[in-house]
Parts: sequence; structure tokens; C-alpha cells
Amino acid sequence: MNAEFQPEPDYRSSNLGEALYFDSGDHRLFAWLHHSDRKSQPTLGLVICKPFGYEAIYSHSAVRAFADAAAAIGVPAMRFDYAGTGDSADMDPEADQLDAWSGDIVAAIEELQRRTGVDRVCLLGFRLGGMLAVQTAARCKAVSALIVISPVIRGKKYLRELRTTSLASILGVAEAKPADIGTNDASSSSDAALEVAGFSLSAASRAALSQADLSGAQLPPVPDMLIIDGNSLPTARRWAEVLCANEARTKYLALPGLIEMIMTPPHLGSIPQEMIGAAREWLVRYVASLPPSSEGGAGVRSRETGTLSTTLLSIPDPEPSRRRPVTEKPVFFGSEAILFGIVTEPWQGEKRRGAVILLNAGGSYHVGASRMYVPLARRWARRGYVVLRMDYAGLGDSSVRPGQPWNDMFPPAALTDIRAGIELLEKHHGIREVSLAGLCAGAYYSLRAAVAALPVTRILMVNPIYYWHDEKSLEDVQEAELVRDTGVYQDRTFSLGTWKRLLKGQVNVRFVLRSYSHRQLAVFGAATRNLARRMRIRLSRDLGWELEEVAARGVRIVFLFAPGEPGLHLLNLQAGATLRRLGERCRVHVLESGDHVFSKSGPREVMSNILSDELEAR
Repeated sequence: MNAEFQPEPDYRSSNLGEALYFDSGDHRLFAWLHHSDRKSQPTLGLVICKPFGYEAIYSHSAVRAFADAAAAIGVPAMRFDYAGTGDSADMDPEADQLDAWSGDIVAAIEELQRRTGVDRVCLLGFRLGGMLAVQTAARCKAVSALIVISPVIRGKKYLRELRTTSLASILGVAEAKPADIGTNDASSSSDAALEVAGFSLSAASRAALSQADLSGAQLPPVPDMLIIDGNSLPTARRWAEVLCANEARTKYLALPGLIEMIMTPPHLGSIPQEMIGAAREWLVRYVASLPPSSEGGAGVRSRETGTLSTTLLSIPDPEPSRRRPVTEKPVFFGSEAILFGIVTEPWQGEKRRGAVILLNAGGSYHVGASRMYVPLARRWARRGYVVLRMDYAGLGDSSVRPGQPWNDMFPPAALTDIRAGIELLEKHHGIREVSLAGLCAGAYYSLRAAVAALPVTRILMVNPIYYWHDEKSLEDVQEAELVRDTGVYQDRTFSLGTWKRLLKGQVNVRFVLRSYSHRQLAVFGAATRNLARRMRIRLSRDLGWELEEVAARGVRIVFLFAPGEPGLHLLNLQAGATLRRLGERCRVHVLESGDHVFSKSGPREVMSNILSDELEAR
């Protein structure tokens, strides 16, 4: 590996990115342009083609790191969201996404050339983005090189993988409610859309994908190609061998980091340093082999912090006769760190009813798990609310605060960042009534901000947890789930199957006993806290007391849970008496068909309806 390869933090803290929108046919797409920090005119640009669905959410930080690494060696890089994904405009749900996304890649190439002056472009594609990159290179003369990482080779095989993932998701939800398993799975019919972890492939896309196959290509569409596989999950080795046998200038590598980058939830994942290093070295050598470009390109652009971008995304009203589009714009704010967010605003003639800040759900960036924050923000803007989808420092597209960790789903300065978001809405939009909303960790910080008396009027919490500390581990979370309903484990005690597993050593007796004791301690603690509240004695980490304090300041409290969520059982256990006293000031909803991230479109729509009604309730 090249000795000049920089350590992980340098890639994560780069401030070279410029947020922008550009047009692709009838759609407007969101992108980041990572400018080269060198003064000379670049000879090559890089366009990054993201993977599909949850893989794009999981790999967001890694994709950003690849772009930063390219910019650091003088190759300007553009990463962008296809139509209907990320921060881009939505598209017809029945359209052929693969064809549209290939057109989006061509539009991104043209936009990169227009802004930087490069003549040649290399495409960097991940998984399905790798297949799209190869297919698009054949129709765009500006593409002179390809880097593909674990590319999809055969569309039919990839569809089988997606159907397996979809089925696993359905079975996971049905664990809590077996009656939910039925024949209505979208993957059961070839002429229906396929929904996977909250993301949908249309029937037309499925048909196109089932016909897509790179293995039959005898030569790549460009002369120079780097193929990188995951060493634990190689999928492209045979394809690379075929290309090399046909004397293509193809380099194949199998390196670690694929699963951690693209198949692991963001707060547990990591950036594939060896893959970035290999791509960087290959790009350095490839650029050195190119003839120099003429001077006079666009040069280096910089961004001003603390200002609103003038680039806009206009989103049409779903009712064409009203013609009241909402707009979106990227914003940079904060003092100690450069924070990033997307502000969605109502039609200019619409009365502002307030503002909402949507907070990071774990390590997911500002689009939220399953991209649920994007349609929520656009729906609420149509109802007169200004909505900020923001990233804490060290997450998503915000910079890392000096001395603080990267990719921390519970960053120590999160309340400082939330306060900066509130100040942004007050200063630039004149809005004083601000609500906070979020899923899981986003719900946690909604509550923490209200407890800390930040100026908020409402908190909308979906599947929250309530307390977190640095020593807390995933085992603690699993234990919380185990104690959610002791009746289940009491029933299992008398099960013949349980005793068979116990005799075979398949039951973690120590873990179960610890869970029982934890539950009993929790019950005793809840009784103690209820007694202390009646005596007006405040104990630490008293959820009931905190809810009473928040409600007393006039903040409306809303909880929404999927069935079986540990947060629901802990809420009833720790603050059941308080809930009864607060009445309508603290509303609790249980959506029986949901899962933790509301990965199915039906329950997600019901969730959106409930939250929207609660946002407008007075």
C-alpha cells in the first residue's frame, strides 16, 4: 500500500464537499462535489454510483471517504442520489428504475465535467451501482475507466438475494405477530414491486434486472478497470478472470471490509481502509498514464459556513391543480463544527405553522432509516411546517468536532448540535415553535433535549430508548429485550422443547437467570421510584419524573411503538403511574404491524399518519 495513504480521521473530516442539485431529465438530483485541493487543472474526474436500498444507507460514510480520498490526490469526485433515493426528487414508482438511474449517471458525468472542466471520467460503482456503472460506460464516451466494488454480475441472482432479505424481514416482524405471515409478500409475484428493508424495486425494474448479466461480456466497455471483491464474500472473481483472459487491462483484488461497509448497520460498521487505499493507488497510476489536460478548468470552489445555499429542489404538489410546490435546500450551520442538514420549506405563500427537526436514527444519516425522514419532511412542509433533517457532528455529512469520535450514535455534544439547529430555524425562518422527532436514538435525544429544557414545544418519539451511558453494550440492549415480557419465558419454562435444548447445552442459563434478576430489580426500582415521587423525592434516571417535568413546561409528549419494543415495556414499568396522571399531555400509540425501523410501506404510512395528526394536535 502507498506510504502516503492517510489514516481514517483525515478522510472523515474533509471540508472540500459542495452540496448541490442538478437536473437529470425530469428529475432534480442531490449531489456532493468533492473538489480537488490542487491548483492545477484536473485530468480525471470520479463519479460514484451508489448501491441500492439499505446498502446505500449503511455505506454512506464509506462512500464519502472514497470521494474525499480521490479529491486528496487531485481527482474531483461527485457522489449523488439517484432519482427516488436519498435527498433527490421522487420518481414514478412504476418506472424502470435501472434505466432512469443509468440516465442519472450520465447526467452526473456531464455535471461533473461542466463544473470541473475534466475531459475524462472514471466511474466508481458499489454492488448494483457497479453493474449500472458498467452498463452506463458503454453509452457514454467520457468514461475512460471503471472501479467496481463487489458488483452485481447476474441480475437474477441478486433478485434472489433481495427476496431472501425481504422474507427474513417479514419473518422477523411475524415473530411478534405470527398472523402477519401471508401470501401478500411483494416478492411472490413477478409482476409486482419488490420491497426490501423499506426500499422498493418496481415490477419494470425487476424485469430489467432479471435480464441483466455482465458475465456474458467478453470485454469491458472501457480499457482500464479495477475490480475489488470482499475477501469473505467474493462474487466477481470468475468475471474478472474472463476479462483478463481476453487481454483486458483489468486488475482484480479481494480485500477485507465489504461486510462492515455495506452490510452492517452504520453505528457498527467501519470504513474499508484497504479498499480505499487500493482504489487510491490505482487512480494515482491511472492519472499518471494520461496525457495532461489544457488549463482553464473551473478550478477549486469553496463553501461558506453558516450561510444558506442558493441551490434549491422544488417538489411539486401531489395535487397539480393547487400548484404549491415545497422547496428543499442544503444548509451549513453551527460554530464549533460544521453541521449539515436539509431544510424543507412550504410554498412561499403558505402560512408557517412551526418547525420540526428530525434527528439521526442511530448512525443513519439525515434521510433516516428506510429513507422515512424524506417523505415525512415533504409531507409536513405541505402542511405549513419548516422541517430540518440534520446530522450531528461526526455523523452523516457533518464534520467531526475536534477531539470527538466519528460515527458515534450517541455523540456527547448532540444537545449542542440540536440547539444550533433550533437557532438556525429561529434566525433564518423566524420560527419559535419547534418540535423534535426521531426514531430510536433520534427519539432518545428528542427526550434528552426536552429534559434539558431546550426551547421545544413537542417531542415525537418512535421506538425510543431512555438512558444511555458509555459503558452500555449491545448485550445490555439484548438483555432489555429479554425482560420485556417475563410471561413468555415462564411459558417456555414448561415447554418440552426448552428442556431438550437445556440438556443439549443450547440455552444460556446464566444469561436467562441474569435477565430474570434484572427484571425483578426493575420492578422493585419502579415501585421505589413511584413512592419517591409521591414524597417529592427525585431519584436519578427517573423517567416518570422527567416526563412530569417536561409536560409541566407545556411540551406535548408523543410515543409511538412497534409491538414487542423494549421501550414500551420499560415505559409502562418505569412511568406507568405518571402516564395515567399526565393523560392527554403524554400520548402513547402502539402500531401492531410495525417493526423497529418500520421497513414496510404499509405500517410506515400509518406511522406517518399518526405522527402528522399528533404534530397538528393542540
